Amino acid sequence: MNLIQVFVLSLVEGLTEFLPISSTGHLILVSKLFGILETDFVKTFQIVIQLGAILAVVTLYSKRLLTSFNLLKKLMVAFIPTAIVGFTLYPLIKGVLLGSSVITLNALFWGGVAIIFVEKLLKNSKNPKLQESKSKDPTYRQALVIGTFQSLSVVPGVSRAAATILGARIMGLDRSTAAEFSFLLAVPTMFAATGLDVWKSRDMIATSGFLTLFVGTVLSFFFAVLAVKFLVNYVKKHDFTVFGIYRIILAILFWLFVK
Repeated sequence: MNLIQVFVLSLVEGLTEFLPISSTGHLILVSKLFGILETDFVKTFQIVIQLGAILAVVTLYSKRLLTSFNLLKKLMVAFIPTAIVGFTLYPLIKGVLLGSSVITLNALFWGGVAIIFVEKLLKNSKNPKLQESKSKDPTYRQALVIGTFQSLSVVPGVSRAAATILGARIMGLDRSTAAEFSFLLAVPTMFAATGLDVWKSRDMIATSGFLTLFVGTVLSFFFAVLAVKFLVNYVKKHDFTVFGIYRIILAILFWLFVK
């Protein structure tokens, strides 16, 4: 990988990790667009630079993470389903799912449809169970359901952010609370995913790619800070429908001109 490719992939990771549009999906598709071969190192790079995005959330939400033990317990509860699925299916995820443009594009498209459908359903629903709660934190039950939704994101293109936000919205959380819990849940989830891959790929990293991974991580940190701040301000006045539309358009364009 050359410096331009490192910069582009780090930019894509940082800007898309916390938006409901699938950072992994974008990394796979951008790699194909730039002719970057999906080698084992590139796959590891795509996973490891998520550490920069994790550190962005830790930096921006350090006060909440350090002062709310109750929130930390809920994050751990929400993390359990993804931990089980991710650890069990790790060989399938990295060996088969990552790098598949067919799977990614289908997940992008149908994920976009799901976002639009859920937002429309919530806007028109009179069912009290689907109405927004006044609580700024999910209950333990809500956290577990959100975590179960998150486990779907092991499929590239689904988007961890989209899955958790949709799960939170279905469980009655308002847009701001759903987005914030999605950010915070990324910390244990992405740290575990990154740590597992670094450990399994430690020999390759030590011999050929430490500096590349370090640069990518630093760049993704700064771009992720911008993305988080953008989404926090955006959801104060807008729903997530535009992201669903974007996903559908992107999937169609790649099907027609890139795949």
